[in-house]
Amino acid sequence: MPRLPPADPSASPATGWTRAHWEAVADRLLDALTPYASPGLAQYRLPGPPSQSGPWSDGLEGFARSFLLAAFRIAGSGGRETPGLIERYAAGLESGTDPRSPDHWPPITDRSQPMVEASSVAIALHETRPWIWDRLDDRVRQRIADWLGGFLGAVVNDSNWRLFQVITEEFLASVGAPHSRAEIDAGLARLEDWYRGDGWYTDGDGRKFDYYNAWALHLYPVLWARIAGPRADSRLVAEHRARLRSFLHDHQHFFGGDGAPVHQGRSLTYRFATTAPLWAGVLADATPLPPGRTRRLASGALKHFAERGVPDERGLLTLGWYRPFLPVTQRYSGPASPYWASKAFLGLLLPADHPVWTEPEEPGPAESGDVRRALPAPGWLLHSTAADGIVRLVNHGSDRLPPPPATAEDSPHYARFAYSSATAPETPAHRAPDNHIALLAPDGTPTPRGRIHPLGVQGARAASWHRAVLPGSDEGHRIETVSVTHGAWEVRVHRVDAPPGTPVREGGWAVADDSAPPVASAGPGRARARRADGLTSTIVALHGWRDAGAAVARAAGTNACGHHSATPCLT
Repeated sequence: MPRLPPADPSASPATGWTRAHWEAVADRLLDALTPYASPGLAQYRLPGPPSQSGPWSDGLEGFARSFLLAAFRIAGSGGRETPGLIERYAAGLESGTDPRSPDHWPPITDRSQPMVEASSVAIALHETRPWIWDRLDDRVRQRIADWLGGFLGAVVNDSNWRLFQVITEEFLASVGAPHSRAEIDAGLARLEDWYRGDGWYTDGDGRKFDYYNAWALHLYPVLWARIAGPRADSRLVAEHRARLRSFLHDHQHFFGGDGAPVHQGRSLTYRFATTAPLWAGVLADATPLPPGRTRRLASGALKHFAERGVPDERGLLTLGWYRPFLPVTQRYSGPASPYWASKAFLGLLLPADHPVWTEPEEPGPAESGDVRRALPAPGWLLHSTAADGIVRLVNHGSDRLPPPPATAEDSPHYARFAYSSATAPETPAHRAPDNHIALLAPDGTPTPRGRIHPLGVQGARAASWHRAVLPGSDEGHRIETVSVTHGAWEVRVHRVDAPPGTPVREGGWAVADDSAPPVASAGPGRARARRADGLTSTIVALHGWRDAGAAVARAAGTNACGHHSATPCLT
């Protein structure tokens, strides 16, 4: 953990953290990058396996994502506390856009990773305009505009990437550079296609619900409006704000009493970026949350990771959750990818005397009482218990598969029946039993869940069905599942349409620990795994499991929450 100011229990009775703690963490993250800077300060080549885009693109990613953090720090202090950062990133902009420089940036081309990074550069340039853009030489400003202008006419992935184009070209418009208003409008219109109500978007066609709602699909419209100013359609801006307000009614429930976000979806190595929409709601005057609750949730998440080794002893954000753990990454993840966590520091744009920084912390929902919340749009049911502060997400709607007839393999971060703020799914998913029901082939191979077909979410109940296909067979067997929650418990009722005698396996939660393997016990119709700190996963056979075998499946190195993991199962 970086060296921090003293805790302030009067202002922050839950976390002790204040704005000064956020500034200290930001400074530590930025200072730790300097040994990895290229000679011209245009790239940061961090240690670790390269992404599919290669080291050249990864170096740009290190600059762009850290520039986002630097921008919030610079603008938040009015440029007074950060002269070194201003000089450092101004130099990088000059070198990165000079084709004669050995550390110049790769160009923006169709569906290329520099599209993602360009949007961070554009946001950072806008927020630091008086201290960086306005002071650059005209030739450097022209080179930056030319590089960002690679977006014009380019093909963009049909997902949250459409907003990278919106952001970048709106910045170009703001500085009088060539841009396409038609491309900006088309990107914003595509966002409308993905809206599913109650503040929820799918990230592209299909049922793709995850934290991209938080750190992209709601965040970028707010940042776009800041750049566009009077050019923005006021009715559209008002609609975006109304949706963000609605989303935050739900999003506040995704943080456990210990600050941990629910562990679900892709790009989880961005960690506390989950707090970005909390700050965005305040910036856009679009939050239903009291100021003290906003800070408590955001500071709680940042502190949660800081107390668990994030950033690491070098001050770096690694590819992982707590410790380095590559199974939470994707092919596009490179050594600097975790620095999208910079979005969490958006709150530094708010003045130090804003109520979100000065009002006393208020408890989050998971601390205030037991909660059950139905989310019909993504097909989720949230339930949390104040006694342990754990938030649990029951999943009957998000599989991240493209629309039919396309098929894809299960992802452990989407295919499970449940996720929580205290656990992580076993990865890879192929044979893992946790929070899954499967038919078993003769060699023990389990069927995947595949496409989730929602049947509704209401009150304490959520339901869906999926088709279980055994290896080597074209025939699928329908499994219909209803989940009913009560306190910390979830009752799952399955109707399995399969030939008599087909083996069936059901798994409970995987609990994991770095210090020691969880303690396991099993008896007739029930099994349990217990971590050293008392966190316990139990599965109990209620009906239909005649002569069920109960056991605990153990694994090592397959769980983001700890090296040793265990899952209670019934067969």
